[in-house]
Amino acid sequence: MPHIIYYIIIYPLSKLPYFILYGISDLLCFILKNIFRYRKRIIKGNIIRSFPEKNVDEINDIYNKFYTHFCDLIIENLKGFTIKKNQISKRLTMSNPELVNNYIKDGKNVILVGGHYNNWEITAQACPLYLNHQLFAIYKPLKSSFYDKKMRSTRGKYGLNLIPMKLTKKYFELESESPKAIIFGSDQSPSNVKNAYWTTFLNQDTGFLFGAEKYAKDYDFPVIYVHIEKIKRGYYTVHFELITDQPKNKEHGFIITDFAKKLESNINDNPPYWLWSHHRWKRAKPQ
Repeated sequence: MPHIIYYIIIYPLSKLPYFILYGISDLLCFILKNIFRYRKRIIKGNIIRSFPEKNVDEINDIYNKFYTHFCDLIIENLKGFTIKKNQISKRLTMSNPELVNNYIKDGKNVILVGGHYNNWEITAQACPLYLNHQLFAIYKPLKSSFYDKKMRSTRGKYGLNLIPMKLTKKYFELESESPKAIIFGSDQSPSNVKNAYWTTFLNQDTGFLFGAEKYAKDYDFPVIYVHIEKIKRGYYTVHFELITDQPKNKEHGFIITDFAKKLESNINDNPPYWLWSHHRWKRAKPQ
């Protein structure tokens, strides 16, 4: 069945031009928001708790714009199956790749840390077009072996290598021909709250995955924040910001706290573009 869905529906749709795909996105947005009301309670609850100072109209504005953006993401990621290199470089630019590339001159590995803000999928695909390191990204394998293989080939077709979460340490210790850049998405809800790092994020006690900081300190990798900005529909630019190039000298929690502050600042600037449909605060801080 996964094969049939892919080759009859997903693949043909991904070949369509963007102007048709965005028409489909508008229709999908109407269906999800007004008919199925997809995750309405979670989305609105997340927004209300994150912005207690905002009134009803402002909350509804974020809610409505999020649905439009969310459906655009679905369509854009669908396009990712067949997107060409020239389309990626046109639709996603990087303002200061030299911040990352300068470390390769010294033979240094780096960690790139970002969140589910704007289009992280096309960013991952585009990284090898701008960055000189050997690129790896930590990911959670899909249950469907067919779609897991398709996801790995789609994300990696221009040079990105995907690392299953359970093999993260192995790849940090792996000898490579050139310095590595390892990408972490660190804003997901942690499965083990006791191993998470807790801080205040969007006005709430929030647990963060600690892996990026742990590995940075264990292996002395500089940590760089990846900020994705939406220029207009379907177009993005990435700006890199250094968190630290001396992780071993930083106090416990500094890296994750600084990452959380940078991500929070980006969300406050343009709230609709974060993944509000994620059940982010489903786990409470342990006593």
